[in-house]
Amino acid sequence: MLDLAQNSLDIAKPPAKTRVVVAMSGGVDSSVVAALLHAQGYDVVGVTLQLYDSGSASARKGACCAGQDIHDARNVAARLGIPHYVLDYETRFREKVIDRFADSYMRGETPIPCVACNQHIKFADLFETAKDLGADALATGHYISSRADGAGGRALYRALDAARDQSYFLYATTPAQLELLRFPLGDLPKAKVRELAREYGLEVADKPDSQDICFVPSGNYASIIERLRPEAMQSGEIVHVDGRVLGRHNGIVHYTIGQRKGLGLSDHNVSHGVALYVVHIDAEKAQVTVGPREALARQVLALRDVNWIGAGDWDGVADRDIYARIRSTRAPVPARLERVGDSARVTLLDPEEGVSPGQACVFYDNAGAETRVLGGGIIDTTG
Repeated sequence: MLDLAQNSLDIAKPPAKTRVVVAMSGGVDSSVVAALLHAQGYDVVGVTLQLYDSGSASARKGACCAGQDIHDARNVAARLGIPHYVLDYETRFREKVIDRFADSYMRGETPIPCVACNQHIKFADLFETAKDLGADALATGHYISSRADGAGGRALYRALDAARDQSYFLYATTPAQLELLRFPLGDLPKAKVRELAREYGLEVADKPDSQDICFVPSGNYASIIERLRPEAMQSGEIVHVDGRVLGRHNGIVHYTIGQRKGLGLSDHNVSHGVALYVVHIDAEKAQVTVGPREALARQVLALRDVNWIGAGDWDGVADRDIYARIRSTRAPVPARLERVGDSARVTLLDPEEGVSPGQACVFYDNAGAETRVLGGGIIDTTG
């Protein structure tokens, strides 16, 4: 069994007098968090958010926060003997996540709904619910670490298991939220978490991980956007970077930067045998630009909606060297951060391919084992 002493929540109260609200999604990670903290003697309260109900999506493997997942969370809470509440957040989730997801695609972007969900639902609305329940901490099953920063606040760090690290999706967390948030799984590998779930007798021990876009049935996001925004299916031209019109498409929402397959260009001669990729999407013209792989390279990123959680506040941040991460599946790379008013510009030391507006660019102080998350922003334009 795990040495539970390492899961201290840094709260100056005995566990029995410390109330912890655990965000229970019905998956193995949040279930283990509830079990760990309950075993340590904390006053644990489980809260599950019902975020959507989209028919087959509620029951499919890899979904979360709907249907079977609520049932699983309730069963885990019952086994542990802790209070459990299910809160209906469907309307808020639709307004703050699903609608914004659709609008972002209509602008020719590739959005990240998990960032919006954490920012506007789990770490905002649920944050307030936890405080209403008298919580001293709000714990989640995310793979990331937080600890005292030495200046009276708390800082975020990448998870010990780099393959599971979720810091890319949590850069928008605010200093005030960090005061309440705790992440007990930050120093554990996934295999250990499943092992603990079996030791605690949790039925979800072997449950598949949730998918990033939980509300999209079968991964067909275009069908969701077509239902919400029918005007998004406006046809337009597919053009080559050299100016040639190669064909037509049935809506820019079917394309993302870096896409190679499914371009709708059946004539092999249009590319002269060279593989083509989507390199630019112009929403105003309803135009998709394709080109060879080298045309994907981008080095300068203009960011919007910047959130800073490094030392000091954003107004006092001077231009500095950082490590930037422009995809959740990529490692941080050397870059230069420049503050431009409320926004920022990031210049990558070496160009990266497949950089898409709508994705996040997350800042880190280094690329080593002790890597602090400094913040990040949404990529607005690239050059």
